[in-house]
Amino acid sequence: MNRPDHAPNPEPGAAAICVLSSSSGGNCSVVVFAAGGRRRVCLLDLGLSPRRTTRFLGEMGLELHEVSDVLLTHLDTDHAHPGWTRRPRDFHATVRLHRRQLGRAERDGFLFTRTEPFHEEDGGFQLAEGVVVRVASLSHDSLGVSAFRIEFGVGTLGYATDLGRPRPELIDMMRGVDVLAIESNYCRDMQLASARPAGLKDRIMNGSGHLSNDEAARAVEQIEPRDHAVFLHLSRECNAPELVAAMHAGADYGFTIASPTEPTRWVRIGRTGRGPTPFAAGATTLFGTEPCRGT
Repeated sequence: MNRPDHAPNPEPGAAAICVLSSSSGGNCSVVVFAAGGRRRVCLLDLGLSPRRTTRFLGEMGLELHEVSDVLLTHLDTDHAHPGWTRRPRDFHATVRLHRRQLGRAERDGFLFTRTEPFHEEDGGFQLAEGVVVRVASLSHDSLGVSAFRIEFGVGTLGYATDLGRPRPELIDMMRGVDVLAIESNYCRDMQLASARPAGLKDRIMNGSGHLSNDEAARAVEQIEPRDHAVFLHLSRECNAPELVAAMHAGADYGFTIASPTEPTRWVRIGRTGRGPTPFAAGATTLFGTEPCRGT
C-alpha cells in the first residue's frame, strides 16, 4: 500500500485524520493538529487493545505517550476496549465522554485520572487553544452515542458512528465540514439475507443501531462535505467495500473506506493556501477488501 509512515505536522488551523481500524472488532482513529505552537495528538475512541493501538500508531509515525486527548463516542467494547482499564504507563491523556456515560464508565473501570464529562447543552467544549468541539447526542442502545464536529480553524472534521438514524440535528451540526467520517455499516439486502438471529437484525436496523449504506449515502448528500468522506464500521459479514465505493463513485468529494486490519492513509483536514489537499475530489482509497466474518 502506498501510505506514508510518518505523521504530518499540520499548519496552524489545519489537521489530519487516520483511521487505525474500524469494525465490530474495534474502532479507533487518530487526529493530529497544531495548537499552542506544537503538534497535538487526539484519539477518537479506544476500541483497540493498548498493544494494537500502540503498534498502529507506530506504523503511522506516532507514539502512545504523544496522545494528549481522547474523545469517546460511547462505551461499547468495540469503542472502549477493556484492556484500557489496565492503564499503560505511557498513557496520560485527558479522556472526554458524555455525562450520561459516567455511571457505566465507573462500573467498567473507564474513569481515568483525567476524565472530563461533556454534555451537548454546554454548547461544546475547547479541546485545545483554537480548537472547539461541538456535540450531538443520538440514539444507540440504552445510553446513546456522541457525534463530534471538531473545528480546527481553517479545517473542520465531522465524526459520527453507531448512529441509529441520521437525525436532523446531526445533519445540521455536520453540514459543510471539510472531512466527514461516518459509519456505513451494512447492506440492507445482505443483512436481511444473512443467517443472523432476527433479534440481532432488529437491533442493528431498528433506528438505534447502525446506518445502512443507503442511509449513510443520504446523510453525506445532505451534509455535503467539502473535501472528503471517510466511511467507518463496515460490517464484515453484511457489507463490502466495493458496495460502499459504488454508491459514491463520481462524487465531487474524495473518499476513503476504513479497514478492520490496517490503518488508512492520512487525510488532510482544511486548506491553508499552500497547495492542494492530498486527495483530489472524486479520488477513492479502498481498504479491507478481503472476505472475513464478523459484525
